[in-house]
Amino acid sequence: MLAYLDQIKAHADPERAKQAAAYHKIVRPYLGVPNPVLNDLTKTWRQQLEIAERITVADGLWQTNIHEARVAAAKLLIQARIRPDDAVWDLLQSWVPDFDAWAVADHACTAMQKRLSADPTRLDQVERWTTSDHMWTKRAALVATLPWTKQNHPKPNALECRDRILGWAAGYVPDREWFIQKAIAWWLRELSKHDPERVVAFLDQHGAGMKPFARREAGKYLPAQSE
Repeated sequence: MLAYLDQIKAHADPERAKQAAAYHKIVRPYLGVPNPVLNDLTKTWRQQLEIAERITVADGLWQTNIHEARVAAAKLLIQARIRPDDAVWDLLQSWVPDFDAWAVADHACTAMQKRLSADPTRLDQVERWTTSDHMWTKRAALVATLPWTKQNHPKPNALECRDRILGWAAGYVPDREWFIQKAIAWWLRELSKHDPERVVAFLDQHGAGMKPFARREAGKYLPAQSE
């Protein structure tokens, strides 16, 4: 794992690291390595490493608590087609309690999206996150399930999943935490591009309970008369 961390450190930029620390506002080491560099590195690693090796390297990078190493760990597991993928899913789940900032959490959730799409029965596990006392875990339940907002004509099973997740979002509406309201709005905004009727119905029923900024963002792409 140290060899891979050294490859990341080779691109460190102390000034950019200071800016990243100020921007993310979470106390942890920052190296100042931009995402395009991490993309190139992890793309090469994915080509070189077998799945079991990727899991080992990703876990080691995550445990460093270095911002760029955690982002790289997630990117290392972002491939859509992985068989078998239970070990990958288990590792990704193990990271959820560590989430404490949106950038790292969102990269990990992007990797989770691939595994959930591959096996939607895993939504049973994600549903447990919705009652967590840890705000970032609750938020991850919506960010990791964004693929269910994307289809114009989902099959019945996918439509059931969509309605199930909308139910989670409805349960979040009374939560006044900004990041939770933002996640609700994000899910609805993306869904409105493919299924505006459901978003209109959601806002008609629950919009008054959302924070004004979240309600506005959720309806951003809806016709003006439906907002």
